[in-house]
Amino acid sequence: MNKSDLIGVLGKKENLTERQATEAINSIFKSFADKLKKGGRIEIRGFGSFVVRDYGSYAGRNPKTGGTIQVTPKKLPFFKVGKELKERVNSGA
Repeated sequence: MNKSDLIGVLGKKENLTERQATEAINSIFKSFADKLKKGGRIEIRGFGSFVVRDYGSYAGRNPKTGGTIQVTPKKLPFFKVGKELKERVNSGA
């Protein structure tokens, strides 16, 4: 499922126009991004949680030249699946 599929499902299920569904989804995604940017944690019961992980600087390799480069520290979002979602997926297998 991609973003446009999600917008379509929300629009049909809640009887919203495509514009209203798009605004709702964009608002949710923006709120998630803002919370993570501030170092917060997002937890959706039954689904999972999002956190930001800090990665330190390390020596990497430039695949084009083969030379060693220093990769700067970075922060990346990380998703941890919830117990209920894991059980739902495994029960369908």
